[in-house]
Amino acid sequence: MELNSLPPVVVADGLGKRFGDVIAVDCISFQVRPGETVALLGGNGAGKTTTMAMLLGLLTPSSGQVRIFDADMVHDRHKALARMNFSSPYVDLPRRLTPRENLTVYGHLYGVRGVAARVDTLVQDMDMGAFVDRPMSTLSAGQDTRVALAKALINSPEVLLLDEPTASLDPETGDRIRGYLESYRAETQAAIVLASHNMVEVERICDRVLMLRHGKVVDSGSPSALISKYGRETLEEVFLHIARDGEVMDA
Repeated sequence: MELNSLPPVVVADGLGKRFGDVIAVDCISFQVRPGETVALLGGNGAGKTTTMAMLLGLLTPSSGQVRIFDADMVHDRHKALARMNFSSPYVDLPRRLTPRENLTVYGHLYGVRGVAARVDTLVQDMDMGAFVDRPMSTLSAGQDTRVALAKALINSPEVLLLDEPTASLDPETGDRIRGYLESYRAETQAAIVLASHNMVEVERICDRVLMLRHGKVVDSGSPSALISKYGRETLEEVFLHIARDGEVMDA
């Protein structure tokens, strides 16, 4: 079945967020369908993290609405949260616990059946065997990233929000994780929203890109379509053009 024929599971409609006089997100709208990966791209302060927080229901929009699985994420987010998860290198798991202990706790919080077996599977998938029983406080940044991804996958989510999912990973591990995410999406038809500064990653795994600047979506399209539209060689060149307030091309 074509992606465009499926009803969206993530809907942002006129989404905006103000912090006092600062407009962090300025009336953006987009949808994500099952089996689709959509990237939020933009420089620092473009509104990516704020948008992610509103998708999760952690921030209340100043305007507009987020609906996931048709649940309003301000008033009814409990209806959707069990089917979602997220990963961010900026959110620490309890440092005294080991990765196994953290994953077990989150597995129980999400009501995962057969938690121990699910944890064992993720330990293997994320190649964490060498450090899974060490305290989090002893792990490297790259190891932390793998634990955060395992946490995001513990409940086999149908909507997965990923903020810099391969941050701090060496090139080989990063490549393997990207392959894993592609396989996971293909097998589960999960909808993925990705924020990343790794343009090679975005070109590889994303179906569609939303280019954010000053809180607004200024352009969108597939990575290849945007590269062609701006006459560039890579998506990174497109990103730099837009992030530096370059002219936005008409369709």
